[in-house]
Amino acid sequence: MNLFETEPEGGIGSDRPLPERMRPRTLNEFVGQKHLLAEGKPLRQRIESDNLESMIFWGPPGVGKTSLARVIAKATRCEFISFSGVMSSIREVKAVLVEAQSLRHAGRRTIVFVDEIHRFNKAQQDAFLPYVERGDIILIGATTENPSFEVIAALLSRSKVFTLEPLNTEALVHLQQVALTDSERGLASREPEVPASLLNRIAIFAGGDARVALLAVEALANAAGSQPPNEALLEEVLQTRLPRYDKHGDEHFNVISALHKSVRSSDPDAALYWLACMLEAGEDRLYIGRRLVRMAAEDIGLADPRAVETAMAAIDAFRLVGEPEGDLFLAEVAVYLAVAPKSDAIYKGLGRARRDLRGGPAPTVPLHLRNAPTGLMSDLGYAKGYQHAHGQPDAIVGMSCMPEGMEGTRYYEPTDRGVEERIAKRLHDIRARRDALRRAERS
Repeated sequence: MNLFETEPEGGIGSDRPLPERMRPRTLNEFVGQKHLLAEGKPLRQRIESDNLESMIFWGPPGVGKTSLARVIAKATRCEFISFSGVMSSIREVKAVLVEAQSLRHAGRRTIVFVDEIHRFNKAQQDAFLPYVERGDIILIGATTENPSFEVIAALLSRSKVFTLEPLNTEALVHLQQVALTDSERGLASREPEVPASLLNRIAIFAGGDARVALLAVEALANAAGSQPPNEALLEEVLQTRLPRYDKHGDEHFNVISALHKSVRSSDPDAALYWLACMLEAGEDRLYIGRRLVRMAAEDIGLADPRAVETAMAAIDAFRLVGEPEGDLFLAEVAVYLAVAPKSDAIYKGLGRARRDLRGGPAPTVPLHLRNAPTGLMSDLGYAKGYQHAHGQPDAIVGMSCMPEGMEGTRYYEPTDRGVEERIAKRLHDIRARRDALRRAERS
């Protein structure tokens, strides 16, 4: 029994969907992900030098995760097997891993591609671990979810995570043009004449998803027959009103930027307008929700600690209700964030702390802040001089919790807006009390 995938002689049949037929066969045919695959980029170098490690491809649907895995297998002359996290059982997984181990002993390498690896439970993911550690397989997992939360830590630590980005409008138009002119795998035999304006509209509609774009242009060509397609036919094919994003590419990012800056500028009317643009364009609601959560932390912070809670609650409510009624929750939180008091004190403070870490010596935790669970550690001075805050008036102590030489360094400086006004007064009192205790200790 051959458990490994092979393409039929003569390539993929014309009865297969266009996205399947147009999968790239080489790195040069691959469209998008230039940050990973352009000349000189680390992933491309690894592929071309046949120096692979296990890896996780993280990105939204239709950006080429499966296609890239197949291209890698061909470029490196590896055996290739594909699993689905939805369909595959643990028995199937173990059977293939055993065969891959045998092939490794015979000098042949196997790429095991797991689509939607986040759908595999812990036991299924654990099954891969010893084979990855011994080098019996090169594991390539694909996921639309954050691998930090969906892939077990042991497997994640042995894999390199690569983030794949949505394809921009230019790339999606290019893919359609290639499909329309390809006589072997594409639509050239039908001699379709699709205006560039419609290709651009399809690209915008696809929202970064190559599969959606190719399915749409194929459906349009089928519906048009020998007649040149027009916008009315395209709208009929897509069964939806087309998005009104600008035709010049990258408007997805421009509009979310406009929404973010409107919230930051405390302009609820502009926030609602740009939010409506995204909703009407069919933007992924959870993407909008995630960006609203980010705004709550980045631009409001502790000036209104409920901002993050409100944004998270809107996402949960949307998941419960769905479209279109759930759009109201996103609108509600956009307005809430726009009118909330603003503070980027946390954002700036964290940035300053990170810059100090990257530009300075490696931090050393002071001995008095270390635990001393053993006698040896106590003898070495661990925990010596530690002052337990709950045993002091107002739970304030004079000791410094910063590394040596950094005493008194400040990163968080609250504003005088919203709740941070009260925080600033409290922090002023804490710092004054701590300074007084330190002076008393020195004297």
